[in-house]
Amino acid sequence: MVLEYKILLLGLFGLAAGGIVAAGIFAFLVIIGVFPRLIGKTKTRGDILLYETLIVAGGILGNILDLYEFPVPVGAVLGNALLLVFGAASGIFVGCLVMSLAETLDTLPVITRRIHLAVGLQYVILAVALGKLTGSLLYFWNGIGSQ
Repeated sequence: MVLEYKILLLGLFGLAAGGIVAAGIFAFLVIIGVFPRLIGKTKTRGDILLYETLIVAGGILGNILDLYEFPVPVGAVLGNALLLVFGAASGIFVGCLVMSLAETLDTLPVITRRIHLAVGLQYVILAVALGKLTGSLLYFWNGIGSQ
């Protein structure tokens, strides 16, 4: 009987801690301006309620899929296509997050002054992104991550 209460209490504490961490991450993303910037760039300010709903639903669905690891019964071709779409969407999100954080911390003006770059910063950023893409592709195609 006491063991059941301990397990229930641990589950409750785990859920509360997870909720706090998730709220902190979403607050961080809002504070550095990822969501407001994307909404402003796409000129869809009238759909704020839809954005809020999808952000919360995505967080919940992501947690559920991460915890329970549901198998997705699709063929190899469709599975690879879904993996490609998910990877591209994740990469775009991480890129937006990094650029938003860099903009918030004003790192771009500091970098341009340090390396004495007058024009062409977009090419430096593109080169770094393509380098990361190439490294990631080599990493996964050679099976380094699957041990």
